[in-house]
Amino acid sequence: MSLGALLESIPPLAVYVVVGVVIGAESLGIPLPGEIVLVSAALLSSRHSLDISPAGVGAAATLGAVIGDSIGYSIGHRFGMSLFERLGKRFPKHFGPGHVALAKGLFTRWGVWAVFFGRFVALLRIFAGPLAGALRMRYLRFLAANASGGLVWAGGTTAVVYYAGIAAERWLSRFSWIALVVAVVIGVGFTILVRERTSQLIAELEAEHDWDTLRGRVQE
Repeated sequence: MSLGALLESIPPLAVYVVVGVVIGAESLGIPLPGEIVLVSAALLSSRHSLDISPAGVGAAATLGAVIGDSIGYSIGHRFGMSLFERLGKRFPKHFGPGHVALAKGLFTRWGVWAVFFGRFVALLRIFAGPLAGALRMRYLRFLAANASGGLVWAGGTTAVVYYAGIAAERWLSRFSWIALVVAVVIGVGFTILVRERTSQLIAELEAEHDWDTLRGRVQE
């Protein structure tokens, strides 16, 4: 089976469900590649041979972001900052004291804007919902920032990739699958760069504060 035939066999509903579930789970606090999934789905929607709607992709991503963040907010509100201490012990690479201290510092400095712009930053995409709840941010303010940020991120990313995919298909014609590979590689590269930058910021925090101080900041 050729790649084109394989892509055409994918039901559009399955694409929307995967986009919504992955982004929702990432927003809930599970470290999944939501951005790569969104970029890939948006690129698939640019192929006219497939019955995948860019509006459907954007809507699924927005709903996943809003619902996932809202569930994460409820969990964080219920368990407080102690939630991150427990998660840090089980998943130190994603919820270590340095990660939490950095995210909390950004929330303390930017407030509700950290929720809005957090949708564009891998670290805050995972922390935004649970951390906002744990810090007792008012839910209506959180929801407004979360929904608007999710809409701009999902809609903007889908639109840019969709039109880029159309342009690529015109130029590459029979080799339009190359654009999908390039998009995924770019998405992976961007994710790695963001994680490296996050690690650098965490290392700087650790150099300035010992672990006991960081744990104290997490529990405050």
